[in-house]
Order: sequence, then structure tokens, then C-alpha cells
Amino acid sequence: MESDPIRGGHRRRKRRVRVVGGCAMAVLLVVVVVVVVVTAVVLSNRTDTFKATFIQECERRTPENTSTDCVEVWSAFEQAYVGRDPCQVPPEAYDHLLSVAPPQPACNRMLFWSGTKEVAHQVSEGCYQTMEDSMLGSVLDGMTWCGKEGSNETFTSGCPGWTECVNNPVRSFWSRASAEFAAVACGDAVVLLNGSRDTPFSPTSTFAKIEVQKFKPGKMKSLTVVLVTKDKVVANCENASLNKLKKQLKPGIKYICKEVTESKLIKCKKDHGKSCVVCW
Repeated sequence: MESDPIRGGHRRRKRRVRVVGGCAMAVLLVVVVVVVVVTAVVLSNRTDTFKATFIQECERRTPENTSTDCVEVWSAFEQAYVGRDPCQVPPEAYDHLLSVAPPQPACNRMLFWSGTKEVAHQVSEGCYQTMEDSMLGSVLDGMTWCGKEGSNETFTSGCPGWTECVNNPVRSFWSRASAEFAAVACGDAVVLLNGSRDTPFSPTSTFAKIEVQKFKPGKMKSLTVVLVTKDKVVANCENASLNKLKKQLKPGIKYICKEVTESKLIKCKKDHGKSCVVCW
């Protein structure tokens, strides 16, 4: 019996459709596998790059006379946030890190700031120590990091911003590290506050909420407030918020306040370089 050319043609078309469909599925499977592999490699490289930078900077900024193991420091650091909801990392998550790499006291040279970060770092260079000049502070200043639930990776993007949630990894680190930095303040300390604001001593600042509370009389002799003003002078040493600061200092810590323009501070620093002349 002769075959039906029409029915045979349908069968051939069906076979072609099945072959093409199978090829398409195979290609799709390959693409999915490639995307998964590439994503895993990118995430791994991201973690490796952040880790390498962290350890390199740790080693570069660790004093030669200390026995800090920067690989151990990294391990303590990532334990605080890896695998956790990035909005559920409280300051105490960094307790172990701060015990492994605590800030070192620099008596009579510790400088705090609020609303004056840029000028504070210009003034401190080579003479004073801010939190950002400590080993951990210098390594992590300006960095962003977080973990994700169910992942052992470190992410440097897609992390919550400073105000997005209170217990995010970056904000919690700086809160905990600032508390530790203030707790070791000794001798005569200085804080640069913004005299171009109505409230130089802001109750919501890290300095007010955390650092002032950690100052220890007996270790710390005095706090000199340097009120830094620009062209527009808004506050002076009689400002109500500064009176609150004075009252918040524990008995035994002397309070001193001085007013100085930002231009004078910067010029003094440029003129004297690292000779550490007091510019206020």
C-alpha cells in the first residue's frame, strides 16, 4: 500500500518540531547553567576582592610592634554579618571583632568630630587620631558591606543605606567602634563641632548618643570643644547645646570651649605641617 503523502508530511513536520523544540530546551538549559556559574563566580570574586583589600589595608596600617593577625581580624569581622538579614545586625555583633582588634589609646592626641569630618581629618593628619585613623576605622572608612540570609558571601552593593534600618552592618559597626574608641580616650581630648549650625552638639549625633557617654574620668582629664565656624557664624561657646554637653560630662572631666574659623585652622595646619602646633 502506498503511503499517504499528506499524512507522511505531517509526521515529518512533527519530527522536525520535536527536534527543534529539543534543541531550544537544550540551549535554554545551557544558558541557565552559564548564568548560574557566572553569577557564582562574580559573587565569589566580589567577596575575594573585598577580603583581599581588607587584609591588605589591615596589614599596612597595623603597627610593627603589635602581633595582630589580619586574617583572624577578617574572620572576626565577617562573623558579624555574613549569613544574616542585613537589617538585623546589632552593634554587639561586632563585640568579638573589637576584642580581636581594639582601638589603641593615643593619650592627649584623640580627636572627635561631629558635622566637621573633612576639616577634622585635615587637622588630625600626622598629629591627632580620629576613629577613622584607627586600624579598623581606616580600613573600613567609606566602605559598604552586608550579608544575606542563606549566603556565605560578602556583598558590597544592594546593602541597606545608613538610615534605611537602624541595625544595618555599616551603621552598627561605626556605633560599636565609636563607643570603644571613646572608652579608651585618655588625657586631654578634643572635639571639633560645627559652629555654623544652630545646634553644634546635636542630640542625634554619634558623638552625643554614644561617645560622650563612654568618656571615663580618671582616664580622660579634659575635653576641649573647638567650635569651627565658616563665613556664617551661627553658634558660639554660649550656645545652649554646648551647655548641655558640659553638663553631660562626668565629674572629673574638665570642659573647655574655643571658637575658631575653618580658614584659620586649615591655614595653621598648612603652615606648620606635622609639627603638631595647636591651631586653636
